[in-house]
Amino acid sequence: MSNGIIDQHVGDTTERLHLSAFNAAFDELGLRWHWDDKTYHELRRHSCEKERVRIYLQTHQSHLLTAYDASFLVEAIYAVKARRYEAMVNGGMQAVPDVDWAAVQRFRRDI
Repeated sequence: MSNGIIDQHVGDTTERLHLSAFNAAFDELGLRWHWDDKTYHELRRHSCEKERVRIYLQTHQSHLLTAYDASFLVEAIYAVKARRYEAMVNGGMQAVPDVDWAAVQRFRRDI
C-alpha cells in the first residue's frame, strides 16, 4: 500500500508504465530486485533514466559493480526497459499491469 505523497508523483499512467517497464526489465535480465513506488519516487529526482539506474546500482547493488562495468549494466537495463515500455505503449495498454514484483522475486528465489 502506497501513501498519498508517493501516489501523487507516481500515480499517472505514464510514470506507472515506466516503473512497470523497469521492473519487467530487471526480471527479464535475472536481476533479483524491483523498484517499489517509494524507490522510484526517490530516483525520479534525477531527470535522466540512465542516471537513475546508475545511482541505484551504486547505492543498492554495488556488489555487481565488482564484476560488471557500470555503463554496461546501465545500458543493458535501459535497453530492455525501453523495449518493454515501447511494447506496452504500442500494444495499446490503457492501464498499468498489476504485477506484484516482490512476489515474483520471492517465487524466483524459491525455485
